[in-house]
Amino acid sequence: MNPLIITAFFVTTLISFGIMLIILRPTKDEKSMGRRLISLADKNSELMASGPMETLLKRNNDSSFGWMEGAFDSLSLSLSQKLRMLILQANSKKSPGTIMIYCVAAGIGGAFLYFVFAPFPIVAPAVGLATAFLPIVWLKVMRGRRMKTFNNGLAEGIDMMGRSLRAGHSVVAAIGIVAEQGPEFVSDEFAEVFKKQNFGLPMRECLMQMLERMPSQDLRVLVTGILVQKDTGGNLAEILDRIVYVIRERVRIKAEIKTHTAQGRMTGWILCLLPIVMLVLINLINPGYSDVLFHDPLGQKMLMAGVVLLCLGGLTIRHIINGIEV
Repeated sequence: MNPLIITAFFVTTLISFGIMLIILRPTKDEKSMGRRLISLADKNSELMASGPMETLLKRNNDSSFGWMEGAFDSLSLSLSQKLRMLILQANSKKSPGTIMIYCVAAGIGGAFLYFVFAPFPIVAPAVGLATAFLPIVWLKVMRGRRMKTFNNGLAEGIDMMGRSLRAGHSVVAAIGIVAEQGPEFVSDEFAEVFKKQNFGLPMRECLMQMLERMPSQDLRVLVTGILVQKDTGGNLAEILDRIVYVIRERVRIKAEIKTHTAQGRMTGWILCLLPIVMLVLINLINPGYSDVLFHDPLGQKMLMAGVVLLCLGGLTIRHIINGIEV
């Protein structure tokens, strides 16, 4: 069959699929209500460890693909909960069902494109399985950016909270001030704590849920300090000052480590990109020089082995550089 016909059919299918997603997507009010229900869900690890947790909150089924979420829940409840938590941590407006549809579409699209335009059609299912995780990777990237912004502004928010305590405000009022005037994402998380505290949820539960939504080491230090001070007493303002000092020192040390490992990161990029750049340049200077790699069976195997080795080398260098914990 003509590859152009297959490509046109595939593109038409994707466009129709996208139009269907746009038409069937939930309304703004439904999304807002769903996010509020998810944020109010109690995810206490002790209750989950004791067995299936009963909840008074209805499961979020406002998505048009709620049937897929139900099937995924019956298949693996733990993976379903991890996906919902990942969406919540990434601050995404998409529902779990929509993310699953994106994964299926990305997998089918990657497999079809590889089958039509690339050698080794037998590898198409593996390529489709790899591209199916692209929406999950995108969520993790968004979560990483959000956590980075949160960590950069957390010290300022804690400092603001300490000044509020010295001015005579209570802990809840200080949290409310950070929620109103704090940096980006820090104010959002403290606003959730302040709102749930006003609804009657215990402070410990509010802080633990914030820590679950934002799994930051710096935030863990803050939550631990507040809970220990609440149980044993002491000057919370001084404790917050010490926490701010520790967090800022960690940020400073991380910046120094990033500076010292810049050469290693640059070496990794050069080693990974140099073969690709040289292949392109040699073919521009001498067209047809590397045709044997793409047409000869032995050349195709060597090309695939080279790609795999490049990926393994890049991941190894990345693991060595990012393996330093502060």
